[in-house]
Order: sequence, then C-alpha cells, then structure tokens
Amino acid sequence: MARALSDDLRVRVLEAGAAGGSARSVAKRFGIGISTAIRWLRRERESGERAARRQGKPRGSRLDGHEAFIVGMIEAQKDITLNEMVARLQGEQSVGIGRSMLSRWLRQRGWTFKKRPHMHWSRSAKMC
Repeated sequence: MARALSDDLRVRVLEAGAAGGSARSVAKRFGIGISTAIRWLRRERESGERAARRQGKPRGSRLDGHEAFIVGMIEAQKDITLNEMVARLQGEQSVGIGRSMLSRWLRQRGWTFKKRPHMHWSRSAKMC
C-alpha cells in the first residue's frame, strides 16, 4: 500500500499548481509521483476538494440491507442458531454469507449469545 503523504505537502503542491506549475514539474520539485500530482490538481480543479480522502475499502456489509430481516428472525425465535440464520438468509433473501461473517456482523451490533447456562453446575470449581 502507498505511504500516506502529509497535508502540508498536499497544500504546497496545490499552491504550486495554482501558481501555474505543471503537474510533472510540481511532482519533480516536491518528490512525489507524477500521477499523484495529476490526481491532486485535477481533484482541486474539478471539485475544489483539497483534503485527503479516507484510505482503504469502504465500510459496510452486504448484510446491512437485510438488518430488519435478521432482527425479525432473532425476535421470532430467540434460540435460533447461526447455521439456521445462514440457511434462511440464503433461501429467503438470496444472500450467500458465511457463519463467521454473520457472527461478526451480529457482534458489531451488540448481539451476543451465551453458550454457558447461568446455573450453579456450570461453575468451573470442583463440587464436593
């Protein structure tokens, strides 16, 4: 992945470009890639945008659009398993997703499922 360049450098490049310098000469002067200088200058010229954009993939999941359906499944059957939820998503919503991804998506929204019952016999201490 490319290294992040400072905002100060970006401002200096944009000011040099606004003063009449070509993208290639500005890139050579400040030691950045030619395509980077071209992209920064074009973005400022077309939209006035001077700030850096967020790096990486856009956030979001394919499951975000099916949140009401998933919550409805959980409300209708409190003890539904992840495997059952994956099967229903595939069958009724045509969403092919893995069990681990569904688990991660649920945990991000505060849905957790306890595996141990809240009874005295589930303690780890030895019983006499």
